[in-house]
Amino acid sequence: MTGSEHFFQCGWVKFPSDQNLLNWVNSVFDIALERVNDAEERRVWLQCEGTWFVGVDALPNDPDGMVGHSGPLVGEAYDFAREVYGTLPLHKAQVSVIYSGYPKPREGESDAAFRYRLKRDAAHVDGLLGVGDPKQRMLKERHAYILGLPLTDCDDKASPLSIWEGSHTCMRQVFEKALGHLDEADWADVDLTEVYKKARQEVFETCPRVTVTAKPGEAYLVHRLAVHGVAPWEDGANAPKEGRMIAYFRPEWPEASDLWLTAP
Repeated sequence: MTGSEHFFQCGWVKFPSDQNLLNWVNSVFDIALERVNDAEERRVWLQCEGTWFVGVDALPNDPDGMVGHSGPLVGEAYDFAREVYGTLPLHKAQVSVIYSGYPKPREGESDAAFRYRLKRDAAHVDGLLGVGDPKQRMLKERHAYILGLPLTDCDDKASPLSIWEGSHTCMRQVFEKALGHLDEADWADVDLTEVYKKARQEVFETCPRVTVTAKPGEAYLVHRLAVHGVAPWEDGANAPKEGRMIAYFRPEWPEASDLWLTAP
């Protein structure tokens, strides 16, 4: 199976080490770490009793992925993403860091939500945000893809990414039924809570869960509709003191577009 076939069939694909990407990683690492250790950033983003630095928009890159003197983002994975989805401006990357002991309860998290984090890796589809009280899941961010770029070298016990293979196909069918008959401008106001919960349960029952580990210079691309999460940190995990650090790019489609649902 080719990389392209694997991506469209399984909902993710891993790319081998790329020296040009590794050079980019080495160039941005110190800046990323500085942001992770910034007191104000940690006050906002250090969650789960100090075991997860969420790090949304933490990397100060420009729309081409340049950070300081790193040069633009490069690599086979990014090339593939642009070939399939076009060149989209890159937002400031998330720098997600997991530390030993993850997961612990997140502040304000219910017992049921923590059990879901512990047993199901807090599995989700990106962009469906909780709105209101009680929370309703609504499509508020329409990402084109998820590009993961490891910044530290860790083994497969250090909270790897988890993915339910083929879940993107199931979720597309569900969202097409819920949203496809509506004007795309109205999608963000549709309460998807119940259909989303039922769809995830179907995914857990029918799609195999796999974990993905990659080293700096390697990369992985995840389909925007794939159900994915973060596995618990296992005893004996091999990771540096900086933790399991990954930069994530999730560029969004242009406004007034139905591509979130209709693109490959």
